Amino acid sequence: MGFSTAQYEATINKLSSGLGELLGKLQEVGPTAQAAANRWYLPQSVADDIIWLGKKILELGSWVLNKIEELLKGAAAPVVMFSNAMDWQDIRGLATGVAGQLKPEALSVERAWHGPAAEAYTRQIKPQSDAAARIGAMADKTATALTVCAVAGLTFYVALGIILIKFIAATITALAAIGTAVFSWAGAALIAEEAAVNTGLIIAAVSALVAVLGAQASQMVVLHGEAVDGSTFPGGAWPDAVPGRFSDATVADGDADWSLRH
Repeated sequence: MGFSTAQYEATINKLSSGLGELLGKLQEVGPTAQAAANRWYLPQSVADDIIWLGKKILELGSWVLNKIEELLKGAAAPVVMFSNAMDWQDIRGLATGVAGQLKPEALSVERAWHGPAAEAYTRQIKPQSDAAARIGAMADKTATALTVCAVAGLTFYVALGIILIKFIAATITALAAIGTAVFSWAGAALIAEEAAVNTGLIIAAVSALVAVLGAQASQMVVLHGEAVDGSTFPGGAWPDAVPGRFSDATVADGDADWSLRH
């Protein structure tokens, strides 16, 4: 699954509206259970069971509602991650463009000048190109990690949406069971099963998300290692682009370090 901002926004909107629908159904539980329990022909034991079932539905439904609301607090993160990934890809494009322009074969230095300074200049071109290429590689890896996290977020919230729809359907069925003239424990069994299954699904979805994010967090160590790589960034700094031998082009003192080709 790739990341689509439109799909993600639609998913979050459906989750938000679904939470509102679930809240509305949960608010019906108490009155529905009370009305069913007050039927004159029901034994007191059955009436007590109906009230107990109503409380249990409300308890389990509130847990699902509160848990999904809590998980929705991070809903903005995937969009921000995807946006940042696009920015890092722009940086990658700039860096690799510089790397390509700085390749010795692209500059053709030897066609214009020669001498020790020219040779020193040629030697300095490659480290500059390599450093720019490393920036491009780091930007690409950063963008990839951010995109993976964004896609994981989308997958996670899609899963929550499916869980929410299932639980709303189970709540509606349970309400219907409570409201029937003849009370059945089928409603109790259904809502209990759905609560157990959906609780497990929520935990599984959270665990899957944490696993993906944990794996991407390890990339931070890799990126740090590349940033401090002494072979590309000697001493933790950009390669020196101005050796001293570049400066002496005078012929007046008889020891010019470089001269133009004629």
